[in-house]
Amino acid sequence: MAATTYLEAGTIRETRPLDTLRFSVLVRVTHWLNTISFVALVVSGFGILLAHPRFYWGETGGLGTPSIFDLPLPFMIGGPSGWGRYMHFQAAWLCVLTGLLYAISGLMSQHFRKNLWPAKGQLSWSSLRSEFWNHLRFKKPATEEAYSYNVLQRLSYLAVVFFLFPLMIWTGMAMSPAVTSVFPFFVRSSGGYETARTIHFFAANLLVLFVLLHVAMVCLAGFVQRTRAMITGRVSGGRVRP
Repeated sequence: MAATTYLEAGTIRETRPLDTLRFSVLVRVTHWLNTISFVALVVSGFGILLAHPRFYWGETGGLGTPSIFDLPLPFMIGGPSGWGRYMHFQAAWLCVLTGLLYAISGLMSQHFRKNLWPAKGQLSWSSLRSEFWNHLRFKKPATEEAYSYNVLQRLSYLAVVFFLFPLMIWTGMAMSPAVTSVFPFFVRSSGGYETARTIHFFAANLLVLFVLLHVAMVCLAGFVQRTRAMITGRVSGGRVRP
């Protein structure tokens, strides 16, 4: 007769999912609203760019005047710039309002200090070099990184929130005749309308690069899991329970 082996209940181990709250409702809502507005801004911005793919420095510039650089794009005067400007204006205000809500909430809740400000030791040369090298090799992040940000993420997010986005807003205001007619300091502080347009273009390209790298790292870490976390707010992990 075959022997029967009994195991004590305390020796049975099983792996059960552990859900951890990672993102608040406000962070998730502003994230997806900014995603929608950013896509609309890129599409409409490209339409506006096709109307005049030349850039200048100073207050004025146009056809027949020297430019600082030209993009290899065809002129489409009277093309998509009409609907592009309307969409750009609407999407920009959506982005500004949701961004302000996120920034104010992050400052009041100390989200930036607790979750984005680099921890002690993360700014060392060895730590920065290690993270940078891992990103260059597209190394898959460790499981525990789903619960916190590494130093490159922290620095890039802080740069986007407190430098690139404010710069985009400021130069965007400087290019709006309705705004500068009431608040001329926007265009004066930017060095002129054409200077603001040129700075706006380069800042936009840096934001697009940031988003592409962000999406690439999300795909590398697990697109479905990370996207689900930004929708539900929870990160699913695993642990062994006795």
